[in-house]
Amino acid sequence: MRHPLDGITVVALEQAVAAPFTTRQLADLGARVIKVERRGAGDFARGYDRTVHGESSYFVWLNRGKESIELDIKDPADRSLLDAILATADVFVQNLIPGAVERLGLDADSLRATRPELIHCSISGYGPEGPYRSKKAYDLLVQCETGLVMSTGTAEAPAKAGISIADIATGMYAYSGILTALYDRQCTGNGASLHVAMIDALGEWMSQPAYFARYGDEPPRRTGARHPSISPYGPYRTGDGQVFLAVQNDREWTVLCRDILRRPELVADPRFVTNPERVAHDADLASILESVFATHSAEDVAGLLDAAGIANARLRTPEELTRHPQLQARDRFRPVDTPGGPMFALLPPVEVAGQEPVMRAVPALGEHTAAIRAEFG
Repeated sequence: MRHPLDGITVVALEQAVAAPFTTRQLADLGARVIKVERRGAGDFARGYDRTVHGESSYFVWLNRGKESIELDIKDPADRSLLDAILATADVFVQNLIPGAVERLGLDADSLRATRPELIHCSISGYGPEGPYRSKKAYDLLVQCETGLVMSTGTAEAPAKAGISIADIATGMYAYSGILTALYDRQCTGNGASLHVAMIDALGEWMSQPAYFARYGDEPPRRTGARHPSISPYGPYRTGDGQVFLAVQNDREWTVLCRDILRRPELVADPRFVTNPERVAHDADLASILESVFATHSAEDVAGLLDAAGIANARLRTPEELTRHPQLQARDRFRPVDTPGGPMFALLPPVEVAGQEPVMRAVPALGEHTAAIRAEFG
């Protein structure tokens, strides 16, 4: 089966999450991804945990379909081998500590001086200029710097996001940037020098609360699982649990009052007449909803909401995602080999009719070293 990136070679000098997430997307599209890892230690994400057949849950998520070679790039022989590999590469991705690739002569200017067709993508925490350019950056720290932590949690305590959201945002922008550069190279023959900073990527995602805070009368409120600027939107108690619902406009509010709450007079109540009023009186509104829902089970409330066309959801654990009935019905998992045994991995989000994504094995540290040395040595 043909895949979109068949014939594309990616060399990745990467670690942790952001860059590996970028290159895994490319591997899923058929690119050959050669992952350069430190001798004897490898990508430090290999050691984050041992939960998937003895392997790190981070590593198996981020590194399927790649070839792993162990190199000491400060060793002259290994550096010569890396140079030989790079001479055949279409894309080079790196997220070493600030300044490292310049010292190693692996920066965009150095590599593209003789190979202008190369697409060079660097990932950093804070960008190549400015007072923070040399500052180390990790996901939680960038969440702090961009205001995300202060926008998340409860009124009493801010909280981080439950996933590596800064890394994921950065990885997705690097991935889309590389795809754009590959497309442009088809037209011009020239590669590109790309740089994606974590503060820029997550800053883009934080733009709405940032604009709200700068141009509004008050900073965004921390409201736990409730939405800070839309109401009703969040969890509400029922007779045997809770259900999440979301009303997005006044038309849906009217339907909720008339068909679910059986309180049509609430539509014109001055406390609830438009969304800003509903947000201001969110506690009153929650009390009304929960007094009605208290006589119903969560399943019954969800059924009533579905029938009325009101969006809703059940609160699930991360483990329950792996058994979600909708994902199972759509056959969204595939077996993937890891060094410790097979696992089931979620398919990439974009479905292409007639194509199955490439989901090759997760490599052991240095698994492909001998083969790559023989090929390029």
